[in-house]
Amino acid sequence: MTNPFSDVRMAAGYAAARPPVHPRVLALLHDWLAGRRHDVAVDVGCGAGLSTQPLRTLATTCVGFDPAEAMVRTARRLHPDLSFVAAAAEAMPFQTGSVDLLAAAGSLNYARDLEAVWPEARRVLAPGGCLAVYDFATARSFADGDGLESWFETFTTRHPYPAGQATPLSPSILAERARGFRVERGEDFAIPITLTPDFFVDYMLTETNVRDAVGRGAVVDDIRAWCGATIPGAFGQRARPVLFRGYLAVLRVSKA
Repeated sequence: MTNPFSDVRMAAGYAAARPPVHPRVLALLHDWLAGRRHDVAVDVGCGAGLSTQPLRTLATTCVGFDPAEAMVRTARRLHPDLSFVAAAAEAMPFQTGSVDLLAAAGSLNYARDLEAVWPEARRVLAPGGCLAVYDFATARSFADGDGLESWFETFTTRHPYPAGQATPLSPSILAERARGFRVERGEDFAIPITLTPDFFVDYMLTETNVRDAVGRGAVVDDIRAWCGATIPGAFGQRARPVLFRGYLAVLRVSKA
């Protein structure tokens, strides 16, 4: 499966214009784990490190890895106090039983061989460790009213998301597919994040449909101009809370 996040532009966009959803999800995970402090946490498919940094609230040592070298370089630049390596989830660069918490934020969907990830996760997890898997969709509705849904529909009609790049996952799918694991807890969430119109436009330009459109010849400045001209019709001229809907699941190694 092609990694849609492997180029330099995507890495730069992720560094500058992704909403702070990860800290909110990991705060929920912190509550689920009763505030337990882990020794070592590993961020699977860390991207630009936006999901790695807030793991520090859960563990003393945090390491991120990603198959996209551009993302790893960006993560190292943004978070010099954390460790990042280029690697794939199918071959995790960690010793057996050395990781207390594995966290995968919207990354397992893009694994080249998802079935090979489960035995690797079981191998690196320490006794009593857990795998936390979460993901959230692109924000497409306001928490305080209407208007964004129709804008988003027009935007994605102009620039459709590429088909077949991600494997759908959810707590129920993980319960079926995560061989050797059991889902201890899995729930959907809807997290409001207040964004300005300008930031929302920058955020939209980091989406894979824009990357795909540019790859087919569209000009990113033209996409930005259209977004900038039309988004005030949805937002007005003020910051508004947009909803990020997703799921969080905690998995434990099944007893033999």
